[in-house]
Amino acid sequence: MARPPDQRLLSYLAPYDPHLSRLALAVREMVLDEAPAAVESLARGYAVSMAFSFTGKPLKDGFCHVVAYSTHVNLGFNRGAQFADPEQLLSGTGKQIRHITIRNEQELDRPHIRRFLRTAIERAVTPETSTPRPARKSRGVR
Repeated sequence: MARPPDQRLLSYLAPYDPHLSRLALAVREMVLDEAPAAVESLARGYAVSMAFSFTGKPLKDGFCHVVAYSTHVNLGFNRGAQFADPEQLLSGTGKQIRHITIRNEQELDRPHIRRFLRTAIERAVTPETSTPRPARKSRGVR
């Protein structure tokens, strides 16, 4: 495991079906595998949310988020609308955020998930930068 989950996160996920809790933790682990230096911020409302940034400012500088709902987990990309997505694998219609819905752990093996995640990380605001990294021209999902 990349980084053990905070006890608060485990308590937030406790009421969920064990399958969904494991799935949310697996998606979290994937994010931390790709971005071990990421700062994790937790929130609980109608869903459990884990937001990731490199600055500790998830609303301003977040690059992705994992949200556990009662039937699925979303891996969201804060600037996903800017990603090359010729196959239209990302969902969402907002100005910035796009997401992938994940219903089981086998779906985590789909290569485009890590490619989108790596793109989000490459473009993330870091303590050394004050603005998101510029988008690279791409012919497709990296």
